[in-house]
Amino acid sequence: MKLIHLSDLSASDVAAIWSLVDTPGPALQGTVAWSFEGNGIRTRTTFIQAFRELGLEFIELPNLLKTAEPVADLAGYLDPFYALYVVRESDHDRLAAFARASSRPVINAMSGRGHPCEVLTDACYIDRSIKPLNAATICLWGPTTNVFRSWHELAAVLGFTLIQVCDERHHDATLPVRFRTSAPEYADVVITDGWPAGSEAGATALDAPHLARMGSPALLPTPPFGLGRELLIDPLEYPGFVGYRQKMLLLAVQKAILRYLLPA
Repeated sequence: MKLIHLSDLSASDVAAIWSLVDTPGPALQGTVAWSFEGNGIRTRTTFIQAFRELGLEFIELPNLLKTAEPVADLAGYLDPFYALYVVRESDHDRLAAFARASSRPVINAMSGRGHPCEVLTDACYIDRSIKPLNAATICLWGPTTNVFRSWHELAAVLGFTLIQVCDERHHDATLPVRFRTSAPEYADVVITDGWPAGSEAGATALDAPHLARMGSPALLPTPPFGLGRELLIDPLEYPGFVGYRQKMLLLAVQKAILRYLLPA
């Protein structure tokens, strides 16, 4: 099984992964191929810790997919040495092609079109700590990003209510989500993400009046967030901020994903 898009999963897959978050399990066997483009300080920290806690060896392969070598050749040569790949790669299409070519599980640790592990973590937190997802209204604030695309995919899998607020020029008819140009009258959670390059025109930063109009929902800003850009309110000054400790769940969910894709 691969995890390149959240649409690769079924609702039962998501439930099974979340069920492993609090369930102790045996150590896993094998070596992980680990390739990580960019900083990603939170995701890098928690994945490495997850490998260690699960007893997995890991070998870093810098810029695994940055070569001109065909992905079929990379997979053919490397698959005998590795039990699983965890790859952060901006070129989503090349990552997806490598996953198709490999006989091993491949986890997207972030690409230009998705951030499935981050969104599975945040959704798990919302479901457990704020409101069951099947009864929740989630508002995405701002232009579409890789994180937001993963939210669209998860909403299609699980069937919860998702609204995205952004300027009309950023509405995307290919995404199965309700787009709005202004704040809805109610939301349980508002999620922001860093604006894509070039999307500043027409983009509206989230401020205190917007949050008040929505009934003072929980605020889950996807880090790293920039004050004065996507956010005009300091999360630390907002009572509904989920807090820094919310991201500690990354470790537990990433371990659960690894256990689900690579059974002992």
